[in-house]
Amino acid sequence: MHAIDVDPGPGQSPTGPAPAVEVIGLERSYGDFHAVRGISFEVHPGEVFALLGVNGAGKTSALEVLEGLAAPSGGSVRVLGHDPRRDRAAVRRHLGVQLQHSGLPGDLTVRETVQTWARTLTDPRSVGEALEQVGLPGRADVRVRSLSGGERRRLDLALALLGRPRVVVLDEPTTGLDPESRRAVWGIVRELVGAGAAVVLTTHHLEEAEELADRIAIMQAGLVVLSGTPREISASQPATIRFTLPVGAPPLPRLPGVQVTQPAPQVQLSTFALQPALTEVLAWASEHGLELSGLQARAASLEQAFLAVADGAVPTAA
Repeated sequence: MHAIDVDPGPGQSPTGPAPAVEVIGLERSYGDFHAVRGISFEVHPGEVFALLGVNGAGKTSALEVLEGLAAPSGGSVRVLGHDPRRDRAAVRRHLGVQLQHSGLPGDLTVRETVQTWARTLTDPRSVGEALEQVGLPGRADVRVRSLSGGERRRLDLALALLGRPRVVVLDEPTTGLDPESRRAVWGIVRELVGAGAAVVLTTHHLEEAEELADRIAIMQAGLVVLSGTPREISASQPATIRFTLPVGAPPLPRLPGVQVTQPAPQVQLSTFALQPALTEVLAWASEHGLELSGLQARAASLEQAFLAVADGAVPTAA
């Protein structure tokens, strides 16, 4: 795999303080339907920003504005200081996009596809380097229609990175990939970031977001409901303690800062202070000579926060 280099652009520094992507109060409507309702975020060089949400949350509608494919209904988007739609020429050579569905011509070979795309770019990588980067060097002469779904996703990624972009948008980049290929893509993303690129990522693989993202925003109904680092978002939800009480056990004592979310005999407790709460539960069980069968203590997770947003358990800001 070749090392990734990122073109910093004339007069620009990939490590400068200005955000590579700046979204302020972005709105996007389709008639009376408001798909995006005033979201804001920044992505800096050398950073991965993950935009998460269930289908229909507004992610793709927001990304299409960032990619210059659609105009905002309100607010503003800047990529490297430019409007990605009005200043298309200034943004295009520095922006790499991997769409969910590329629609590549099936009759072209992989090599022909890369060569055709390269003709639209100012300073593309060589075909060999592009295919080596995504693990497709042996498929250069295969027609696109004969590729597996995972191979097509890797070809999509090769095209997105062909022009050494400073800003990369990856919309579900590992859909259809096997675990080994998915981790290879993760390695490519890390190299991009190490070279100073700003990466905007959407994914339904929450492990992927936890593994790659420096910051995350979770959308619901067109709004950003939770945002922060993966650890901060996980910490917004309570940890859980689960166990089953034996027949005849005395009632649980009142535990400060602990909520009983499922009563005996199959008890579930929620708390933002897992260790002290677990210590209290174990001390109480020991005092009464009780065995707590099926005992589980689980710290809060990104998945838990994601599902809380999807279920409407996290209120949206007006």
